[in-house]
Amino acid sequence: MIFGIAYRMLGSIADAEDLVQDTWLRWSQVTGPVANPGGYLARTVTNLALNRLDSAAVRRESYVGPWLPEPLVSEPDATEDVERAETVSLAVLVLLESLSPLERAVFVLKEVFGFSYKEIAESLDRTEAACRQVGSRAKAHVHAGRPRYDAPPELRRRATDEFLAACVGGDLNRMLELLAPDVTSWTDGGGVVQAARRPIHGADQVARFILGLFRKLGEHAAARPVLVNGQPGLLLTLDGAVDSVTVFDFVEGPDGEPRIAAMRAVRNPHKLTHLTTGGSGA
Repeated sequence: MIFGIAYRMLGSIADAEDLVQDTWLRWSQVTGPVANPGGYLARTVTNLALNRLDSAAVRRESYVGPWLPEPLVSEPDATEDVERAETVSLAVLVLLESLSPLERAVFVLKEVFGFSYKEIAESLDRTEAACRQVGSRAKAHVHAGRPRYDAPPELRRRATDEFLAACVGGDLNRMLELLAPDVTSWTDGGGVVQAARRPIHGADQVARFILGLFRKLGEHAAARPVLVNGQPGLLLTLDGAVDSVTVFDFVEGPDGEPRIAAMRAVRNPHKLTHLTTGGSGA
């Protein structure tokens, strides 16, 4: 729970793990009885995260290109809590990034972890009425922007597999069939590695960009399906080293089949180090 709150607040695995340690340190220094340990821990990590967001906001202002959260990667057959996975998808985390720190805190505590507004008000030193107002505004914003297509996971995974096969095989026509006409692609290179610094729009532009990438990488590249924050995605390696992680959002096509509506690729190597060193779950 501590990691899950911190990760949703910050979008950074490294920062979230730091806050887990800081929260545990504070807990270990408590000498008297605690009536509600879960509430105490949630309050502690939330306030630590709010403090950390001040410096994070400064870093975001100078960030090169699109900013995306650090991805949590698991195997395609991993057991997922579907409802919980939706609240940690990259699409939702990007939406949370557009909220104020207070809105983000209230949304995460109420909508993800089920704390009451009374508990949240005590944690954030606000009135219950104010927290309700903030929570309602945050919930409306997130629900308005989150993907609404609820295709079964097996259909989304099949579409991901087929898209990968089309990319590897250089099948432009099949790629276009699997992409929504107004698909958008974002790539987070952070100015550290080569990446598109602006979103790419439209099926033809996105497909040709990806085909060009696969042709350039050639036999040095290998890709395999994974779950990225609980959603279908791909992990790309170059000569055995992790190069990028890409996750897909889907819409329903005219034939009822899934179409890729959004692609978010993380290439910034600083956001991928945990994939070889291990990480936490949210």
